[in-house]
Parts: sequence; C-alpha cells; structure tokens
Amino acid sequence: MPITKNIARINDLNGNFIKDFIESGKKIFGEDMLRSVESCVQCGCCTGGCPSSRRTALRTRKLFREMFLGFKESVLGGDDLWLCTTCYTCYERCPRGVKTTDIIKVLRNMAVRQGYMAEAHRMTASYVFKTGHGVPANEEVQKLRVELGLDSLPPTTHSYPEALKSVQEILKLTGFDEIVGFDWKTMELRRKE
Repeated sequence: MPITKNIARINDLNGNFIKDFIESGKKIFGEDMLRSVESCVQCGCCTGGCPSSRRTALRTRKLFREMFLGFKESVLGGDDLWLCTTCYTCYERCPRGVKTTDIIKVLRNMAVRQGYMAEAHRMTASYVFKTGHGVPANEEVQKLRVELGLDSLPPTTHSYPEALKSVQEILKLTGFDEIVGFDWKTMELRRKE
C-alpha cells in the first residue's frame, strides 16, 4: 500500500496541492515525513505548545487542516506560514510523531516557488546579498565586540570581501536573487507586484 494513500484520497477534492506537497516533501525530507503527515489526528498539541502562537496568529493545527482541505492560497499565500520560528517544539511534543517543522519548511519552499515570501524574510535575504549575513554587524555590534575584547568585525564576509563575492556568486548561480527579487544594479529588493 502506498504511504500517501490517505492523503492521495484528499487530492481528489483539492486538485494538485497535496500532490505537489507530496512531491516537494519527498525530495527534501523523504518518505518518513510523508508517513508522519498521515499520522496527524488534529489533536492540537502543535498549537498548544507553540511559543510563537502565544504571541502571533500562528495556529499550526489550523494551517495543517487548511492544507489537508486543499486551501492552497490560504496556506501558501497567508502570513501564518511565516510566523513559525522553526524551534521544533511542536515536532518534539507531537504524540503521533508528525514532523511538523519539516512540513512547514516544505510548505514555505512551495510558497516561495509560487511567488509568496514574507517581507521580513525578503529583507533578511537582502542583507545576505549585500553583506553575506542575515544580521550584519552594525556599528553598535562592532562597538560591543570591541568592549568584549574581540575584533570589531567577525572573521566572516565582513572581514573577507573575497568571501562575500563567493557568497554572492553562489546566490546568483542558485537563482535565489531572482526568487527573492534582488536587483544587483541598485543593491535593493525589487518592489513586489
């Protein structure tokens, strides 16, 4: 019996969303993740133990239910998907062993391929394009480093411009700049349409 039999039945109701999810998940995390999806009984432990859900609108159980029902636009285009901090609390507490965080990562990858990405993630990516870091060492950080007896800049792309060029080349070769919408001429993000 195929591991995705129960999920595949749902696919009849929602077009290709579940099929796309299965294919994307299999490529990234393998069949174990898919088996875990089928184990979800919507008990809510993922939401109840989620540190992010205490302060944001993230409700993992609701997000998964919408996924199972095929609400592609709601799942991939909504803000909730990006509120997860990937702390793995849900993953560790799930009584059924559902690989919740991996599922969210698959859904995020699907969302990005569909043109959805949280603006905060785009901004973080722009810092990586410009400096090689998601959180660059600003003046305040540099001052603090000196007070701690460290060099003002860490031994990363901040200190090695040739390494930054290598990081930027990798970002170009992988097409990540196009996905995020980064303009190399202006060194800024393109406006989302």
